[in-house]
Amino acid sequence: MTYKVLLIDDEPSALEGMLLWIDWRELGFEICGTCGNGQEGLRLIGELDPDLVITDVNMPLLNGLEMIGAWQQQAGGREIKFVIISGYSEFEYAQTAIRYGINHYLLKPVFPEEATEELREIYQELEQEERGRRFKQMAASEETAAAIKGLLYEQPAEKADPEFLASLPADICCWNVCLIQTAPQQYAEVRGTAAALIAGAPAMYLVDLEAGCCAIVFGSFSAGQESDAIRGIAASLQQECPGLTLFIAAGTSVPALTGITNSYRTAKETLQHFFYRASPAGFLMYYEIKDTPFSRQYDHIRMADELIGFINTLDLPGFRSAVDSAAHSFQEKLVAPEAVKKFVIHLIYRIRELTQVTENGKRVELLNEFQLPEIHHYRLTLSGLMGYLLTSGEAGIELLLEERGRRSRDIVRDINQYIQEHYRESLTIQKLAEIFYLHPVYLGQLLIKKNGIGFNELLHNLRIEEAARLLHEQKLKLSEVAEQVGYANYGQFLKQFEKKMKMSPNEYRNAKT
Repeated sequence: MTYKVLLIDDEPSALEGMLLWIDWRELGFEICGTCGNGQEGLRLIGELDPDLVITDVNMPLLNGLEMIGAWQQQAGGREIKFVIISGYSEFEYAQTAIRYGINHYLLKPVFPEEATEELREIYQELEQEERGRRFKQMAASEETAAAIKGLLYEQPAEKADPEFLASLPADICCWNVCLIQTAPQQYAEVRGTAAALIAGAPAMYLVDLEAGCCAIVFGSFSAGQESDAIRGIAASLQQECPGLTLFIAAGTSVPALTGITNSYRTAKETLQHFFYRASPAGFLMYYEIKDTPFSRQYDHIRMADELIGFINTLDLPGFRSAVDSAAHSFQEKLVAPEAVKKFVIHLIYRIRELTQVTENGKRVELLNEFQLPEIHHYRLTLSGLMGYLLTSGEAGIELLLEERGRRSRDIVRDINQYIQEHYRESLTIQKLAEIFYLHPVYLGQLLIKKNGIGFNELLHNLRIEEAARLLHEQKLKLSEVAEQVGYANYGQFLKQFEKKMKMSPNEYRNAKT
């Protein structure tokens, strides 16, 4: 930080020497003014508001110590650090300087090396004092914010800090609340900008609320001006934060700060109306929306069952259409935003339940990237919330399709292995379906999809391949071979063998001899 310095000396050469021989900028200072007597110095202190005054003692009109005493006696005079310059013969002035709380002095003639060392020490003191001031301001600000926050949240007026209430300007005629809502990840930037805009403004206080939201509680000194004041802040905030999600809502005015909870309640109600607006930023006042109530009448059971039904059937186009239809219904009926949020949270819970699988005896959630705290990033508008639901459902359907594919591969592997082990028996697709708890039609389609051939063809291929091996050994009769590979009817065996091998079993046996 750079601190301002005022130099006072009636000797022009002394002033010029201090200006030229000391590297003020390198030491963290800047010269804000110079003068040649205590009376002019007293005036410049008030005008320039320096952090440090370096003054000669012996000067005309008003000497340095008299000037310091006059400043310290002035009502409201800000605490300033002083350095006095004196000659050896004037060292008795040091006692007076100590009485004024001055513990830095330079002896004439001023040597740059000595002055530099003294100024480094002064800079450290100024830095420490500035940190202390900032800490006190932060502590006072936090105490004020806590007191106001208690009133916002309907803390009984009698519990409010009487000292804080007494410190408020007496001529405020009304109070109001302006809520500022943004996306949580943008909150720090928006809050910092808002704090800078109201810094130093009388009767304006910034209070942090829930994630992504803060409040400016402000008092007006004349009726009707509160609207203009907060509109100006809202316009400046939107200008300073272009491209950010920024919803600003003001409530209804109340005559006393102890009744500010009513302003807060109406500001929250106003803020809810941004949920159905397309723009990512805007400003609303309570009187603009007070005659537009929200509804809670919608068939949430039918709507939820329809959406989950499309997840269960893995119907992605149907799910997308149903989400779009639900959004239009919410918009048309102006359903209360909190009701819509609860509806979406309920659906995401159900989607996550549907995408759980059992692995090693434990339930594992496949849709783990869609955690409910994340929904707070999308809850500000209907489009953002329904978009989050759509993305969740699409991811859920994709995962379920992948899981079904994996399971079908596993079950087809098991079915194929069972067929290979039992093809010699009287095996039918109906019996196979009963064993694996599948519908016969679905089982037949699954085998065709995964094997490229149907159940019957696979069964006959295995039997004929085994029959060919047995015929090659020439140990069994043809009828015995047919029975051995699973054919109860020799005619059927003959038909399938000729179809597969392009010759009769007898011709095949003779050809191998």
